[in-house]
Amino acid sequence: MDEGDLAQQNLFDLGQHTLRFTPGSAGYRIENLRLRWDAEFGQQLSGPQVTRHNFSFPFSGKAWNSFSVGVAGSIRFTPENGAPADGAASGFGPRDEGGVSIGRFDPLTEGAATLVNTVPAICVFFKPRMSGHRYVKELQDRVVVTWDASEPWGNIQDFTWTKTINRFQAVLHKDGAIEMSYQQVAAKDAIVGIYPLISGGAEQPLATLTGQKNSSVAAHLDIRNLKLSVVDGLFLKVTFETVGPVLSEGDLGISGIAYRVYFGSHNPSAQSGDSVNAHVVWTIRGFVPRNRANASKSRYFAFGPGLSRRVKASGNTISIQGILPSALRGAKQIAVSADASAPGSDDPVARIPAGPVAFSGIRDPEVQLSSLKPQDGPFSLAYQAFHYYALPNPRDLTCSVIKSLGDKFDFLAYYSDFRVDNQEAGTPSDGPLGAVGGAVTGIGATQSGLGSYCTPGRFQWQFIQPVYSGSNQMQERPPQDAPVGTDHDITFYQQQLAEPSQDGKMPPYMYAISQIAHEMGHRWAAFVSARVGSETIPLGPTHWARGLQARVAFPYQRPTEASIMGGGVWQDNFDGTYTQLDDDYYVPSTGWSYLDLYLMGLISPAEVPDFFILRNLVPAGKDANEHSIFKADRTKVTIQDVIAAEGERLPGVDKSQRQFNTGMVIVVQHGVKPTSELIERTSGIRKQWINYFSVTTGRRASMTANPE
Repeated sequence: MDEGDLAQQNLFDLGQHTLRFTPGSAGYRIENLRLRWDAEFGQQLSGPQVTRHNFSFPFSGKAWNSFSVGVAGSIRFTPENGAPADGAASGFGPRDEGGVSIGRFDPLTEGAATLVNTVPAICVFFKPRMSGHRYVKELQDRVVVTWDASEPWGNIQDFTWTKTINRFQAVLHKDGAIEMSYQQVAAKDAIVGIYPLISGGAEQPLATLTGQKNSSVAAHLDIRNLKLSVVDGLFLKVTFETVGPVLSEGDLGISGIAYRVYFGSHNPSAQSGDSVNAHVVWTIRGFVPRNRANASKSRYFAFGPGLSRRVKASGNTISIQGILPSALRGAKQIAVSADASAPGSDDPVARIPAGPVAFSGIRDPEVQLSSLKPQDGPFSLAYQAFHYYALPNPRDLTCSVIKSLGDKFDFLAYYSDFRVDNQEAGTPSDGPLGAVGGAVTGIGATQSGLGSYCTPGRFQWQFIQPVYSGSNQMQERPPQDAPVGTDHDITFYQQQLAEPSQDGKMPPYMYAISQIAHEMGHRWAAFVSARVGSETIPLGPTHWARGLQARVAFPYQRPTEASIMGGGVWQDNFDGTYTQLDDDYYVPSTGWSYLDLYLMGLISPAEVPDFFILRNLVPAGKDANEHSIFKADRTKVTIQDVIAAEGERLPGVDKSQRQFNTGMVIVVQHGVKPTSELIERTSGIRKQWINYFSVTTGRRASMTANPE
């Protein structure tokens, strides 16, 4: 990588120290002290909720008699069994396990900012996916909360095969003071800080940029003005003012529309609104659930570095606000532009040309906690994201490869000897859905954005970030002393997978093959629906539904496998119950279902057996082999039902692409040579990937990985 491409890592540096937050009328004074530790933990919590009896704790303008303690190292202040405040949804996961949460793939650098103004909270050492025990002890003048937690271990998405020790503590004093102490912490990345709600609402205008009216564009997309302002001295607010009323949430017409604001070069003379040249992009996008029963729940989503998920639409305006992204901090002037696009394409239909905006009066809430002294501040809120390296836009990686080596790759997989700012060892994936021989249709996904990936047309799909060589999934096999995990861990299958082999070992790089096969499989799946009678039934989206019968056509290692893209193998017990012979998880590595192979263009519609989808699954026990049994409603599905919903897959089986090439890309820091370990492991994964693709496609297609 070029020098400067990697944003520097910032690892945890508060071990054996205590942070003290002392409240005052204007905010908190913060100081870094020698460790203060209460060795008497008190009672272990069986759930997240804590109710106090001796005093009410003052925080975020209220006195609290209860709070919620998350296993992952945070405290959330809401009434007992209370729902989050409006707009706080980004701070919660699908299940309330206590404390706060961020998006699954959010880097901590971004997640720390998205927590601002969602719900009153304290992040003592908030690291998603941790597990362990929580303890609470209430005294007359303080409450002590202690965590004894481990980073996740043993799984495909983990960085260690065994538990780690992380002991930290929060003391909430009667006078509102807060202490956070770190006795023993193995993890190096987390969010630490205080998040009271900021609700003054004082707004200071920064600039108004003007567009030109275009009568050929729908009035709700024709941007008249873009207004920028500072709210409470902390937040950058962006308001799009349109010629006509913005569509309201609940309107089906919002599906696919987008409003974007680009923050470009620090040099305001660089008058480009092109997203490729922007340092930061904030986006509002309309979304309608594919399940038509939920179509009335259409809504706007906002995403981008530092951006709050909340979107406000009123009359002729739609607005968003967030913390100034780190890429823009310190800049006195920024080139700002904006555009809007209609459903079906990201090509702009309306633009605001780039103009220089002086960014003044915005305070940065992220601080260097270890260096603070009482004379610093006061701080109305303060946090620090401790994190590993942050990568540039993944499309930049793609463009670097294609510009250097040519458009000769269908897939790109990245591997590195440094760790990036992601709580999972694996990686999401994306791509423009290019192809040899023209765009593929009938798979529920549409080719788009070829130019932004620098491909004339061939490149299809890629890892978004490199997989770290020290992670579990880049190990050839688990260490011999690795504890046996659950049936979602490869150690659970070690004996079963070793029995058929000649050397008495499980096949190498099983985790890595699960990752690359699953992610590259998203090039084709799982986005389709089926039209059964008058009903359109989503079979995914993204991953096959748990109840979809998705038996593998050409198994990789075991005789009975469910698709690498999800679904299951279901046995009909002919009494209204169904036994799950293989579930929707992709460990150990599995092959492709008949539906997958059809979408890949490798078998004809006539070769896809009828299948079914189970809905309204209700657990009904287990059989003698510990397979789960469910009651469910069964709906028969045929490939013709899929074609009725999506159209026929084109090119068809007689003209589809059969030879594919994956670029196995080793990513290193500027001036650093790749380690022999990284080269050896990448080479081992390459060999297994080529073999996997041959076996699981029934040798109807082949994979190369050139150049080596």
